[in-house]
Amino acid sequence: MRARPLSPHWTIYRMSRYSVLTSLANRATGMVLSVGLLLLIYWLTALARGARAYAQAQAVLGSDLAKVGYAGVIAAFSYHLVAGIRHLVWDTGRGLEKTQSQRSAWAVIVAAVVLAAVSIWWAFRAREGI
Repeated sequence: MRARPLSPHWTIYRMSRYSVLTSLANRATGMVLSVGLLLLIYWLTALARGARAYAQAQAVLGSDLAKVGYAGVIAAFSYHLVAGIRHLVWDTGRGLEKTQSQRSAWAVIVAAVVLAAVSIWWAFRAREGI
């Protein structure tokens, strides 16, 4: 008897490029958010340890490289949020047809880019005190 997979497997289903790319992007943004959470924990721990630890953390977390990282975390959050909303809509049984799925994939990308751009602009502009 031939062993068969117990759940859907990539060798059985032919997935389109947009499905694969949006799925991989959702997983990748989840990993980026995990790294962002570690940075948040580092900052909160430094805050709890006192002024000296906080000053050291501020030196690291206030660098230009860290700001690029914050922009990446904001972009990852934006995509992950919008893609999550798309999945919630799918859970209702809507938008599962191929053409609807393709349109919603593009809508997720566009909405995530707009949300990320506005959020990054707002975050760095608010930091400047303008």
